[in-house]
Amino acid sequence: MKCIQVDKLGMLFLVFLVSGVMSYSAPKEKQEVLDIDAYLKAADPQLIYPTALQIEMLKKVVPQEAFQPAPPISDRKHWDRVADGEEGKEYLKEALAQLDKAPEVPITDEIYRRANKEGNRGIYKPRYYRTMDRLERYILGECIENKGRFLPQIVVYVDSIVAMKSWMHPNHDDRENSVLEGKRVAIDLGARKFGLVLAMANSLLEDKLPAALKAKIDEQLQWRIMDSYLRSCKGEDTKSNTWIRSTSNWNSVCTSGTIFTTIVASKSYDERIAAIGCALNSMVYYLSGFGADGYCSEGTGYWNYGFGHYLYLAEILDDYTNGKVDLISFNDPQKLNNVANFPERFQIHEGMYSPFADGVTRIKPGSDNFAYVMAAKHYGAKKPLTFVPDESVQSLIVWKDGDDYTAPYTKTVLPAYTYFDDMGIVISRGSQRIPFSISMKAGHNAENHNHMDVGSYVVVLGDDYISGDIGAPSYIAGAFSDHNPARSSWGHPVPRINNTLQSKGKEHKGIITKTRFQKNKDMVTMDIKAAYEIPELKILNRTMINDRNGNGTITVSDEFKTSSPVIFGTAVMVNVDYKVVDEKTIVITSENQKVKAEVSSNGAAFKITDEVVPVKHLRSGKKSYRIGIDFVEPLTSGSITVRYTPIEE
Repeated sequence: MKCIQVDKLGMLFLVFLVSGVMSYSAPKEKQEVLDIDAYLKAADPQLIYPTALQIEMLKKVVPQEAFQPAPPISDRKHWDRVADGEEGKEYLKEALAQLDKAPEVPITDEIYRRANKEGNRGIYKPRYYRTMDRLERYILGECIENKGRFLPQIVVYVDSIVAMKSWMHPNHDDRENSVLEGKRVAIDLGARKFGLVLAMANSLLEDKLPAALKAKIDEQLQWRIMDSYLRSCKGEDTKSNTWIRSTSNWNSVCTSGTIFTTIVASKSYDERIAAIGCALNSMVYYLSGFGADGYCSEGTGYWNYGFGHYLYLAEILDDYTNGKVDLISFNDPQKLNNVANFPERFQIHEGMYSPFADGVTRIKPGSDNFAYVMAAKHYGAKKPLTFVPDESVQSLIVWKDGDDYTAPYTKTVLPAYTYFDDMGIVISRGSQRIPFSISMKAGHNAENHNHMDVGSYVVVLGDDYISGDIGAPSYIAGAFSDHNPARSSWGHPVPRINNTLQSKGKEHKGIITKTRFQKNKDMVTMDIKAAYEIPELKILNRTMINDRNGNGTITVSDEFKTSSPVIFGTAVMVNVDYKVVDEKTIVITSENQKVKAEVSSNGAAFKITDEVVPVKHLRSGKKSYRIGIDFVEPLTSGSITVRYTPIEE
């Protein structure tokens, strides 16, 4: 995931630019609209590539000409209007300030191989994106100024990108570096952007670029993007581009970039039709990654990244077909509405989220928010304060009234609880002056960015995270291993039985069996037995109670029964200060708050043993601790309860 902070000036320019694009586009006429249900019914379940019937359906709604994403440089009426505005002048000034910077690609083979082996993104990723971002600025700068000052650098940058052996992120190549070695071609989160930036250059700059360079761009896009994509969708290349069936953000991000490139750059009508058909079939997989309740197991950060690119794809197809291909509603309008409103509902307190899987705890101010703007536009979601695009090409989508989908700050009033009943996520919110709340998940252990975390939870007091899920490891070598302590259930506040952790797979899940939501107390019970492959385990229930009376009390209890004695324990996880003050009490101290965690049990005595989580690179940047709570003897039944209460000072 890539977040780019864009200054206010750049944002204003992009909104201004988009308003000009609207005047360029033809009026929408919806004489014939693609019947999405009929289209999807006509698909071949074995292939992403569209069937003959699907292609015939698309020919009725897709125009013969290629997609023009914005007015070309020859449309001086448009670009001179941009140039005369204050925003255009300042944007041009900023583009000129970067004009002397050299491209930072290609990287050396040695750096590529090292990044592949170590998973070290820092030694290449900033270079990739700085290069692409500058090239975008140069392209638009030249469109504004039309003096040729940017053209030499554009040529240099294009040549540098063309010279790259691989457009992929090195850590996305296989262990043999086969893309680098020229043994295959593949599209990833980086390659799709290299492609779309070059496609934008050819489209907007027209004959301002040398004919030989334009031909070279066409050749590269055909080889690295269009041919690679369609071969994978036909099933001819099963190793590359496996994201075409992914339920994660990879699918929507790579698909949106690939489709932009194809419908802009391809000289073949049949090829453009086929690519659109593939995208529609592929999006069925992407959307299946969300719960019917709209829950995104990847968290709010990846929701913005993935769903934002889905909505970008929806916008460009809507524009290209004059509204005849509708991905905003697609085949399940209610589900899409739920997905669009996910971030608002997923908040524990305003601006605070559960870091389940690889999710984030907070959204940084100034982060890109294209998905939020589009969700407000199409689904009535809360309007963000400003529009901060992730990429310049997002400014080229066609909506005239982008400002209408931003609004001044208003305080969010969250309900007492939110229940994502399809995926099994409950957020129980406190009503105190300093609200004391908990978010808890059932889910399963084959989610996107999966952690083995059925039964995990997060306790929050006011603006502070107190206890629970410690979040994701940083993305370096070993980060995605099931044995990484921050990804396995060892590093989560869930039981460990006979020294056995939770297993991976969709069948290893939790089921919420009982809920009771009342004014002063919420209760949730979930059966998490299936998360463990332990034959003697007969019952394993986790119950959460949030008592809102007074300053609040939150309890988490685990009850088990087995056919033979087992060693049973659970854990309190923290990445803030704490102290084990006696054999049953832990005092947790965050930046602004202090909470007492009292442990009790039925069945036998227990012991508390704390240890550091042995992961050097957690995304939080903090040192985390596992405070184990284990029975001192094997049992066939028992329970352990952790009772959290705020401490007033």
